[in-house]
Amino acid sequence: MDHITFLVAVVIVTALAFDFTNGFHDTANAMATSIATGALTPRTAVLVSGILNIVGAFLSTEVAKTISGGIVDDTLVTPGMIFAGLVGAILWNLLTWLVGLPSSSSHALFGGLIGAVWVGAGSHGVHFDKVVEKVLIPAVASPIVAGVAALLATYLAYRLTDRARKKSVTKGFRIGQIASASLVSLAHGTNDAQKTMGVITLTLISAGSLGHDAGPPLWVIASAGLAIGLGTYLGGWRIIRTMGKGLTEIQSPQGFAAETASTTVILTSAHLGFALSTTQVASGSILGAGLGRRLAEVRWGVAGRMVIAWMVTLPAAALVGGVSASVVTNGGNIGAAVVALVGAALAGGIVLLSRRNPVDAKNVNDAHEVTIRTEPPANVGTAA
Repeated sequence: MDHITFLVAVVIVTALAFDFTNGFHDTANAMATSIATGALTPRTAVLVSGILNIVGAFLSTEVAKTISGGIVDDTLVTPGMIFAGLVGAILWNLLTWLVGLPSSSSHALFGGLIGAVWVGAGSHGVHFDKVVEKVLIPAVASPIVAGVAALLATYLAYRLTDRARKKSVTKGFRIGQIASASLVSLAHGTNDAQKTMGVITLTLISAGSLGHDAGPPLWVIASAGLAIGLGTYLGGWRIIRTMGKGLTEIQSPQGFAAETASTTVILTSAHLGFALSTTQVASGSILGAGLGRRLAEVRWGVAGRMVIAWMVTLPAAALVGGVSASVVTNGGNIGAAVVALVGAALAGGIVLLSRRNPVDAKNVNDAHEVTIRTEPPANVGTAA
């Protein structure tokens, strides 16, 4: 612990702040469909999800090792670079949360880190082969696999229950959703909390507090799990509304199918060390569930905006991370302070903008169109 300087401490706190935003940004991955179908009340859903996120953080560290010693060269990384990358990731998370877009917190983190290390250490500081193998290929394959699995599961669910009483079917699948949504929350904690564990571990390695190829210490695992759990409990209501109501109208059999498909894909990838985007997996599952029900409406416009956000996330976060790294590298502690102040000001501005059109547990199941309104109606003097 003697190697933990003030800058390293700041990086650790910033990493946990990112973990917190990851929690409320990605609550929808586990609970959007259960809230939309009424299987769980909004407040109960986020409480259950938050607790299981914490539990899930202790189940594996393979993804953390991928980040701390896989996609970048830990011998070239400095705490300042990691700090710069985290700033890019946090700002992208907050911006996409503001507009209710389910973009990838994972890719925001990877992009910010890659951009910062590329600028700070040169292109040889990034292991692009690992980025392709562990990040890009899973990013393309995982939503497709999850979507196909959810489509088939939805089709079978309706075929097997087509002669049963609709009320009984709905009740049965709502009970099933409690279990399946809980498993997604557990999987989310296992997959996403590890990314912050990996970043903090990488910081400790770069500062000399841990040896190369070291795994995350217990206190890192516990703090990352707690941060993402608290963020999840806060509830990312804007994104929950988009995923629960924006892509398609979800019925209980579809919700159960989507959650089961997401859990299977996420837990399998976490075991293999693939740093998946749980947002992309869950979105693919919901789309597949929408296609699996006859006459269900899929809102392709919303899906298209989500795909564009997915494509832009990594390079956008990399750009912010790279610019921040340039300021930190050239300005030292003063540069880091400037980046911190500018980042905090932008984050505060985004939060203030969100209050013009609040979304919470009370209105999360209202029509999706409310979430994309950026100005108050002309005949209303003040925002709600």
